[in-house]
Amino acid sequence: MAGNTEPLSARSRLAVTAGRAAAAVSRAAGRGSGSVIGGKVALRLDPDLLQRLATHLDVVLVSATNGKTTTTRLIAEALRANGEVVSNALGANMPAGITSALAGGSNARYGVIEVDEKYLAGVARDVTPKAIALLNLSRDQLDRAAETRMLAERWREGLSGQKAVIIANADDPLVVWAASSSPNVVWVAAGQEWKDDAWSCPACGGVMQRPGDDWFCAECGFRRPTPSWALSGDHVLDPHGSAWPIHLQLPGRANKANATTSAAVAAAFGVPPQTALERMYTVQAVAGRYDVVQYEGRDIRLLLAKNPAGWLETFSLIDGPPAPVILSVNARGADGTDTSWLWDVDYGRLAGHPICVIGDRKLDLAVRLEVAGVDFQVCESAQDAVHRCPPGRIEAIANYTAFQDLRRVVGN
Repeated sequence: MAGNTEPLSARSRLAVTAGRAAAAVSRAAGRGSGSVIGGKVALRLDPDLLQRLATHLDVVLVSATNGKTTTTRLIAEALRANGEVVSNALGANMPAGITSALAGGSNARYGVIEVDEKYLAGVARDVTPKAIALLNLSRDQLDRAAETRMLAERWREGLSGQKAVIIANADDPLVVWAASSSPNVVWVAAGQEWKDDAWSCPACGGVMQRPGDDWFCAECGFRRPTPSWALSGDHVLDPHGSAWPIHLQLPGRANKANATTSAAVAAAFGVPPQTALERMYTVQAVAGRYDVVQYEGRDIRLLLAKNPAGWLETFSLIDGPPAPVILSVNARGADGTDTSWLWDVDYGRLAGHPICVIGDRKLDLAVRLEVAGVDFQVCESAQDAVHRCPPGRIEAIANYTAFQDLRRVVGN
């Protein structure tokens, strides 16, 4: 159990109460869960509240461009084998949302916290984590996020001297560069399907060599570290060489990689791999992702893909042709308003699928598909797209706000 368990001060209790009230008003007005506005109100009244709320918790932080919400959920399920967990399970991953989540965990033993990449160092200073999981870094929200090399540098500076154990993906050179400043790192071979953001050496700028699963820089010697944990087919290999079977209800190789990292994190908290992996099987969906819903007499699987790396992983897990596919892209504030990333996605992989395109930026996506030589139809709404899809389970792939829009329509 983490150190200080003293009760909150009167100011902190007032801040928590005010934050809950603000969140309740937001929910009543139909503006979402209210976690962000609630956290903002609470932090305005007590700027140190996040630190105070975390003092009694053993905290693990999870950060990445892709997979952090799912990995956070898997870790939370694993740690529940040893005690109560508080977590920002719905993905509100900036300080305000994290504060709201922790405000509901006064009796918890563990805090399992997803953190936006840009806020990792600051949140780590506030909550004094026992462990930090680093999964990957790739281009995302180009209008507001720093270039990946800059994010890696920010992580590296923020983690320098960090006492937490860092559980890091040995297959992503940017993550390795960032984590290498920490004295206590557990390396995990979780794989890296998307490599287009890691062809130059983050240490010296040289060209990265990638023979097989290995990688190294011939100019400065920066290279892939030897992992202690590894994903091998359908098994997790632990540091002792034991192989533990992965049985997930979540689809795809990426989620097996997330489970591997989660098992390594759980072990740092004393949960054996077998127990951790058995508990992960209970996770069927994460904040609506991977849900199969019925709408207008059709089965629709809801899939989230926010950037080129995420779309690449998603293409690998959908049903093969002729399964119908709905694609939806928005470019609102939460998505990033720059849609140039569409040109980095290999939409040619969807050849043979009947495709319907919707969303605020459906015409941007239509141009991209036209150039890729993929047949598609532009539709006016989700309902229109479902009606135009031929028989079979529909795979619906959307970026962030488009995914929320789709859930509101077909999930009711």
